[in-house]
Amino acid sequence: MQLPEDFIIGMRATMGNSLFSRFMQGMEQEAPVSIRLNPKKTVGMEPVDIAGKVPWCREGYYLSRRPTFTFDPLLHAGCYYVQEASSMFVTHVLRQFVSEPVVALDLCAAPGGKTTAALTALPSGSTLYANEPVRQRAQVLSENVEKWGVEDITVTNNYPVDYQRTGLMFDVVLADVPCSGEGMFRKDPKAIGEWSLQHTVYCQSLQRDIVSDIWPCLRPGGLLVYSTCTLNTHENEENVAWICRELGADVMAVETDSVWGITGSLLPGFDAPVYRFIPGVSCGEGLFMAVLRRNDGKPVSGMTSSRQVRHDTHQLNILSLSQKEMQEGMTVNLSYADAISYLQRQVLRLPPETPRGLITVAFEGHPLGMVKNIGSRANNLYPQQWRIKTTHIPNQYEAILRYT
Repeated sequence: MQLPEDFIIGMRATMGNSLFSRFMQGMEQEAPVSIRLNPKKTVGMEPVDIAGKVPWCREGYYLSRRPTFTFDPLLHAGCYYVQEASSMFVTHVLRQFVSEPVVALDLCAAPGGKTTAALTALPSGSTLYANEPVRQRAQVLSENVEKWGVEDITVTNNYPVDYQRTGLMFDVVLADVPCSGEGMFRKDPKAIGEWSLQHTVYCQSLQRDIVSDIWPCLRPGGLLVYSTCTLNTHENEENVAWICRELGADVMAVETDSVWGITGSLLPGFDAPVYRFIPGVSCGEGLFMAVLRRNDGKPVSGMTSSRQVRHDTHQLNILSLSQKEMQEGMTVNLSYADAISYLQRQVLRLPPETPRGLITVAFEGHPLGMVKNIGSRANNLYPQQWRIKTTHIPNQYEAILRYT
């Protein structure tokens, strides 16, 4: 793998020769494949080809190979999410620090990995806003959230400063901020070509602007979970230090195990507890995370009433969901071939005894969506933008999950 010379020089200086050598060895290895199960939909299920458990996420599994996820109806049914293992660390963080219902915001949420992880880890009764400023990415976020199948979530398409204008306050803010993407070089070679020293400087400034814009929405004593998928200290430790100094925050220690291979601060003179996942050292892609508590008030506590929260949502650009419709009416289980045809948004023919009207179709008992049965055929109501675009249908089902 050919990495930019400026990046190599900077990382060698940041990591030191020994750690940098392990990192470079890791970059030549194949990236691990991991998924995170949806506990509300996969009771009694596990992956077929388990290579190991993700130690910092109880729902996370490494797979021994990369299957063709697109052709698994259970992925589209929201039974699991294909997520890079390091990013699952957010579930461990939330479970340590949040023990009662909260109002939370996932600020830069697309495509939905940390959002669906938070939905699993937050206590029952919590309310979550998932936001993505880019409209097209917000649509993908909305799709993944709807497929995950939960309530008490609002998907929005706004900039952080728009949240300031609503007057909404949050107990927890997840800020997985846009970054230079150094931690994704192994997984996404395109990120290598887009990297430059100038871009890291731009990202550091953008990240500070984002945190500054959302800071007034964080309750006194509330938690900011700051994360990037990059490796340099400018976008990571330096920004954490800046938040503490300029906005007023304390860095919180997260309970970890040494066998996880998580690295601490790499910035000389900055010894606050931060958490780095480095390829070749930990089993995952590059990630940085820090947990900060706004230090001008009491610790994070109970949830704002839903009435107060929803009173101000008219000031946000909200993407509505329709998951509840599938909870009512008749359900018809499809064969694998018919399930793929449905996901390709083709016309279906249901059993002749199926009543007319709106019908939920499912695969192995897991709802996929709805059709309108008119007798001779069933009109496909699967959203056009979600459809599988290829016309290929595999000869047989390659199961990724199984019942134990």
